[in-house]
Amino acid sequence: MGIKTPKKKARLAKAMKSNRRVPIFVIAKTNRKVRYPTRSRNWRHNRLQIKD
Repeated sequence: MGIKTPKKKARLAKAMKSNRRVPIFVIAKTNRKVRYPTRSRNWRHNRLQIKD
């Protein structure tokens, strides 16, 4: 990948943060209507569209 620019690093960090599972309390509060995040992404299957 080479040297990351601060902009690229921030974008990758945001993608990592948003790829977490739904918290247990949310699953409990919504009576299991929300089980998984709709924007979940796998690092092998879906690539991020990041430019330098």
